[in-house]
Parts: sequence; structure tokens; C-alpha cells
Amino acid sequence: MASSDPAVPLDAQISRADALAYWNSVPATANGMLGGYPNISRVDMRGSLNFLEKLRRLHPSSSLAGSFARGVDCGAGIGRVTAGVLSKMCDVVDVVEPVEKFAKEVHDAKLAGKGTIGEVFVTELQVWEARMKYDLMWNQWCLGHLTDEELCCYLGRCGNTVQEGGWIVIKENLSTDPMAKDVFDEVDSSVTRTDAKFRRLFEESGLKLVRTDIQNGFPKHLLPVRIYALQPQARL
Repeated sequence: MASSDPAVPLDAQISRADALAYWNSVPATANGMLGGYPNISRVDMRGSLNFLEKLRRLHPSSSLAGSFARGVDCGAGIGRVTAGVLSKMCDVVDVVEPVEKFAKEVHDAKLAGKGTIGEVFVTELQVWEARMKYDLMWNQWCLGHLTDEELCCYLGRCGNTVQEGGWIVIKENLSTDPMAKDVFDEVDSSVTRTDAKFRRLFEESGLKLVRTDIQNGFPKHLLPVRIYALQPQARL
């Protein structure tokens, strides 16, 4: 139950148990992953691929084929983005996903590109410790389940994990609250943040925003979605 006490930080209402219970109740399908809007998947992936094409041209270690050597899909669900986007852009894609039934689907995902699935880590982002360096770290529609403090810690670890010249990419819904505040969703126990909040948390995490775009082509009644490309500040 959401608290009405203004003294209670909004993200303090996030419950990992409630979030996991919600996602375990959702079918392991594109419809389940996209909240009943499977028709947006193609537009979403096209927007992501276009954004990554722009980044890839700036990536100093890309191969002649232009691919990232190793990527990771963080909060991957059933591997929709792993299969439809990252397999086209990376030679190998690892997966981090806390819901076991979703993680199992990743192994059977039909990959659209030539990339292969690497390791699958069944764990939460809050506690995940990378075992290797990545050229591309993808985070989409999952960071609302982390508190601000957890998100800063997680992004700080990402900054230490991404390869020199690599990218941390975040693609998330944005709050449209008229008072420019974050919004708590009781259904899946998550927070939808404002663009200003994201930018502040990036800075606090030691990351520099290098590029950002709005996802186009979604139905007007859905929340706006913004995609961010980040790199550690010390490397810029």
C-alpha cells in the first residue's frame, strides 16, 4: 500500500518482494513484458537499433563488422531486447534477470542477429557483480525497481565494469507528473522518475551523459520514453 506521508521518500515504498511477486504472476510472453502492448515491440526495437548505430560509429574498439565484442542485457525479462536488438549489435550477450521463469526463456530465444547468448545470471541488479568487462551494458524498463540509493550504487558498479570506450545505456519511462515529481506504481512496486531525477542520479553515480534521444512512434497515451548513453566521467 502506498504511503500518503510526504515525509516518506517515494522510493522507500519500493518492495523487492512485491515486485518479484508481480513479475512472477506475469506470463513469459512479449505481451506480459510490455504490459499488454506487444504492438510497440517493433517500434521500440527499431528506435533502440537506430540509437545504437549512432553510438557504434563512435566506438573505438568496434570490429570491421561494427559489432560490440560483449554486451549485457540487464533486467532482460524473456530476452526480447537480447534477441531483437543486442544479438544484432554484439558478438556475445550476457543476461541478468531476477525472475527464473523469464531467464529460462532466454536460452530458447530466436536471435535476430549473429550474436550468441553467453552467461545468464539469475539475480537482481541490486546485488549483481559483473565477472568481466562489457562494451555495452543495456538497461531497459527495469531500473524503477531500484531505490535512488540502489540505483546510484548499481550505476557506479557499471562505471567500473564498462570497457574503455564502451557505453552504459538506459531506456526508461519518464514521469509526466504536473508537479515534476517521480510517481510510485503500486501494481508492480516501481518508481517512474523524471528526466531531471535521472540526470542528477547519473552525475551522483560518477557517469557523464553523452547522448540522449526520445523514443518516437509510441501511442500518445503511453508515458514518454527516453534513452540515455553514459560513460564514466573520469574517462571523458
